Amino acid sequence: MTNGTTWLAAPRSIAFGGYHVVLARGLWPDELADRLAASVYGGDHVAERVGEHTSDSLLELMDDTYGDPLDGIGLRLGRTGEWTYAVAYGGWQGEFDTLAPMSRGGAHVCLLEYEEENGKPVPPQFAYFHDGRVLSACNLHLDASWGYQGVEGDPETAARLQELLTAAGLPDLDPERGRWEAHRVALGVVERFFGLSLPWDPIVNGTLPAVMLEPA
Repeated sequence: MTNGTTWLAAPRSIAFGGYHVVLARGLWPDELADRLAASVYGGDHVAERVGEHTSDSLLELMDDTYGDPLDGIGLRLGRTGEWTYAVAYGGWQGEFDTLAPMSRGGAHVCLLEYEEENGKPVPPQFAYFHDGRVLSACNLHLDASWGYQGVEGDPETAARLQELLTAAGLPDLDPERGRWEAHRVALGVVERFFGLSLPWDPIVNGTLPAVMLEPA
């Protein structure tokens, strides 16, 4: 289908509950998993390798292990071009601290997150970190909600991204197209600006190495 990111805007594009995807340049999958484990709230966590899994088989394993997949966090890991990616499953919502420390040592780390089933509702989120600092962050509805007033971060990078989002018609898209269209368009702008890549077929249909994030 695509190796971009706009497919994430489709309803339940990966699993029930929305998506939590981390892309990293300069980190291999095992290192990305270990850094994500260290960013979980509530004490030290480690990434326990559990073999290769589809989305469904990982959720089944989590159900068998915890009694409910929402009581744990699993990751499926892969690599495409220069990007390593981690896709979260289970109860990941609100469980991660800022990912800025993950980008230490010159790594580039991008967070794409959407709590799709949250009734508040929470807009989809984007943040990009490099070498321990945030380069840009915004909600992908670009509606000045949830503490954002446009793109935040490094002044130069944030301003350039804001210009591209504005040129794409955000946040004032035709209301008849709705927030789904704003979400999709914003993902496309971010994808092109940072050169992101996220392969649809291996994630949705394939088998990938998996870990579960467990207390140390």
